[in-house]
Amino acid sequence: MAEAHQKNHDYHIIDPSPWPFLASVGAFILAIGGIGFMQYNKGGEFILFKANLTTPWLFAIGLVIVLYTMYGWWSDTIKEGKQGHHTRVVSLHLRYGMIMFIASEVMFFAAWFWAFFDVSLYPGEVEQVARTTFTGGVWPPKGLEVLDPLHLPLYNTVILLLSGTTVTWAHHALIHNDRKGLITGLSLTVVLGVLFSFVQAYEYIHAPFAFKDSIYGATFFMATGFHGFHVIIGTIFLAICLLRSVRGDFTPDKHFGFEAAAWYWHFVDVVWLFLFFTIYVWASWGAPIAAGH
Repeated sequence: MAEAHQKNHDYHIIDPSPWPFLASVGAFILAIGGIGFMQYNKGGEFILFKANLTTPWLFAIGLVIVLYTMYGWWSDTIKEGKQGHHTRVVSLHLRYGMIMFIASEVMFFAAWFWAFFDVSLYPGEVEQVARTTFTGGVWPPKGLEVLDPLHLPLYNTVILLLSGTTVTWAHHALIHNDRKGLITGLSLTVVLGVLFSFVQAYEYIHAPFAFKDSIYGATFFMATGFHGFHVIIGTIFLAICLLRSVRGDFTPDKHFGFEAAAWYWHFVDVVWLFLFFTIYVWASWGAPIAAGH
């Protein structure tokens, strides 16, 4: 009866899974541990339920649980795909899930852009006395040296745009069952992603301003830094797809894992273009350029 019932629908009834519950527990511990870790670095205390949680170990435990859940849950998803459980309906819902995830990431970056545009468009707002004091009523703030947008930022822009073409090349190679082209395109994309991260790290080390120096530094590092974090995630995502491609996992008809990674990478590219033209180019207009930057 169970087999006959299963053949009458186009979805896969999964077995009871521990991953959603374990993910919730890990995320909760990670969040509480993160707050405690920040208080630990400041030399303060974080009290919850009459317990002093000011310790970096709670954060580390939460991180380990989350990483283990990610590995186990995605491993089970890959196994289900290989077993033929990713029917048309299941595949469609996986795509819906990835689209909603990217949409949530868009809202995430909207917060940083909101903070940036609020202060850059209204640097001398009369109701924000402290803001006017820090900015001098102009943007960028008076006396601040900025990065040359046509130096390392432009170099990183070219790197990301080029990586977008290589991941598209890999996708088309996969569709035409060209395994060599898939592996080559993915390899180049991963290398370009790593190169971007190294260039951004070098830029941060030699930046003429710091996070705590001014509101310019705070908005700059929050927006570009979180984008850099997403580049690292996307690079890991694509590197795993590369390993799976070498193993022969993907086929022209079944390759949503790679498709999701490509969507994510194109999202990272688009966000960087907004960052480059607003924060690096427009926001630095008329400000003195730091020597060598």
